[in-house]
Amino acid sequence: MTVGDAETGEFNGKEFPQENGDKTEFEEPADFEKAIVAAKWGKFHLLVYAISITSGWSSIFETTTMSYVFPAAECDLDLKLEHKGLLNAITYTGMISTGFVWGYLCDTLGRKKLLVTGYLLDAIFVFLASSSQSFAMLMVAKFFGGFIINGPFSAITTYLSELHCTKQRGKAQFLLGIIYSAGTLVLPVLAIYILPLNIRINLGDIFVIHSWNIYLFICAFVPLTSAIAFLFLPESPKFLMTTGKNEKALKVFKKIYSMNTGQPEETFPIKSLQNEIELNSGNKYGKVTANRSKSKAFLEGWQQLKPLFHRPYRSKIILVCIIQCLTMNSLNTLRLWLPQIFQAMNDYELAHNSSAALCDAVAAFKPNETLELEPTECVVNTNNNSVYINSIIVCVATILAYVIATGLINKVGKKRLFVLMSVTSGVSAMALYFSRSTVVTLILASIFIGAGSVTINNMLAVIVEMFPTTLRTMTVALAMMSGRAGAVLGNTLYPLLLKAGCGPVFFYNGLLSLSCGLLVLLLPVDESASLT
Repeated sequence: MTVGDAETGEFNGKEFPQENGDKTEFEEPADFEKAIVAAKWGKFHLLVYAISITSGWSSIFETTTMSYVFPAAECDLDLKLEHKGLLNAITYTGMISTGFVWGYLCDTLGRKKLLVTGYLLDAIFVFLASSSQSFAMLMVAKFFGGFIINGPFSAITTYLSELHCTKQRGKAQFLLGIIYSAGTLVLPVLAIYILPLNIRINLGDIFVIHSWNIYLFICAFVPLTSAIAFLFLPESPKFLMTTGKNEKALKVFKKIYSMNTGQPEETFPIKSLQNEIELNSGNKYGKVTANRSKSKAFLEGWQQLKPLFHRPYRSKIILVCIIQCLTMNSLNTLRLWLPQIFQAMNDYELAHNSSAALCDAVAAFKPNETLELEPTECVVNTNNNSVYINSIIVCVATILAYVIATGLINKVGKKRLFVLMSVTSGVSAMALYFSRSTVVTLILASIFIGAGSVTINNMLAVIVEMFPTTLRTMTVALAMMSGRAGAVLGNTLYPLLLKAGCGPVFFYNGLLSLSCGLLVLLLPVDESASLT
């Protein structure tokens, strides 16, 4: 990744002072943007990206593992079509229930504490899910997993943004998107090697371990690793500045500078930072007390939320939440049901010894009907490597979409990129209705998932530009809460849409994506603004 002005040593056309003693440009206190650019880009950021891998995967694993568990656990848990829809939706329901709380805690108590605590708790609930012996037990574990993971998701998005300058902030969000996509790639790879295994380990009379239990158990180590890793990273310097802890913020900048350049911390060209408490003292809703206690942070946190319900932020937050709701409704229904669709096509081809038209496979979507088994018999088809391979191809295509978007974002702008990806996603979803083969279905599904995934991270980058630090994580949390409400609605409706026929399923996804491309045109986005 390039670092633009941060590497060339320039800021707003001015050259940074070199190590020759010329520090006159920084005699006055520096704002966040000047300080983060002076800290350069390098090894520290690469370390953060590396740690963000398991962090991003934790969110993806929490919402996506069920898509691969369904075929393997179908007989063990007696899963019906409606059960699968509920299991896909329940994690998002847990996320919705804490969207407001986690955002508030992150903006008042800090990013690092929430990241460590959140990932540790998530690991505990994934371990509980891996020990599930019934549908009800799995539902409870997935609900509380979603309840917890919403916090770290919002925090890592904000944390990563606040370690970059304006020019690199959008690219950082797409890099996070690539990390998420890599997580979706890991899941089917694990599934190929674990889920087809015929494992049945009896521990007592009621506790039985199957391959899918082991699959979930392995996934639990991802958030556990994240919790441990974030213990060794500093708090966001932007958050420290906003809460009046400039000395701590300056220490963080110096550490970043030293790690990136290899120079001693004492050579960092900036010696003092702006007092953001004083700068915001005239803000009716933005008062922050320096070095505040936790109780004071809570009280001021509630006060800082008021701007979301007043101009100029009220209309922005409403529009952002509507767009994210529709986007995630469209993407996270088809994305989570895609392995099941591939499984249905695979079963259809085995039963009929011919290539499956997508609508023919969807028409035979009820469990075991495609295998023409006895109604009372439940058999898992383990001859399904093609299902996992197709899922891997979709994941690789999504990573490629993020790579392309990373190169385009500064050239075409966030808003135009969002429109482009929304239209691409919508058209490909509706085109699935006309697919007559597995190959065409795979190509169109890859385009839909790739473009749709980019729009979600693109919107997060837009939010970072539109809202100030004291509202940023809260806004991300509320937007994602709205998006997850859309995902819950979509996954609850999807079994009904599947029973209604092939057309409603894919035109539903397509029209939602197209409507998002129109709504984003109403958002006021300043692509060149510095971080406030």
